[in-house]
Amino acid sequence: MFSKSRINEPGPAKPEEGTAAPTASAAPAAPKPSLDSKPVAPKAKPPASVLSSDLIVTGNLKTTGDIQVEGTVEGDVRAHLLTVGEGATVRGEIVADDVVVNGRVVGRVRGLKVRLTSTARVEGDIIHKTIAIESGAHFEGSVQRQDDPLSPASPAKAKAAKAE
Repeated sequence: MFSKSRINEPGPAKPEEGTAAPTASAAPAAPKPSLDSKPVAPKAKPPASVLSSDLIVTGNLKTTGDIQVEGTVEGDVRAHLLTVGEGATVRGEIVADDVVVNGRVVGRVRGLKVRLTSTARVEGDIIHKTIAIESGAHFEGSVQRQDDPLSPASPAKAKAAKAE
């Protein structure tokens, strides 16, 4: 009787000339969808926030969305996806589901998926679930695989838990 979407279906047939129109005593008709109305789609993911190359941020950044850093951040960054641009520098801890480093990071990196491209320069430890390091990337620090690298447990606590 009812369908999920009636937008593409033809509307009710118009009464032909010479036939009587429905009377007021007839049951009220369901509202007709407007031809201009669009189906309500799930909210689209907002675009990444971009910190331009001439921007210097001093302080921590936290979002559930995506960040693309092209400038300098002096503080910790927490995001869903963090992309550090080729000319960018982040001095602080990075915590994100996905981390792509094209530029410079001085500090710890924690992520489910971490990728260092050939132009990356990382000085600090990387705690990851999966990692990819391209040829040409510069990396000074240790690499540690964890099933949940985003948890706030420190590496010392993680080592103590493994020892038990």
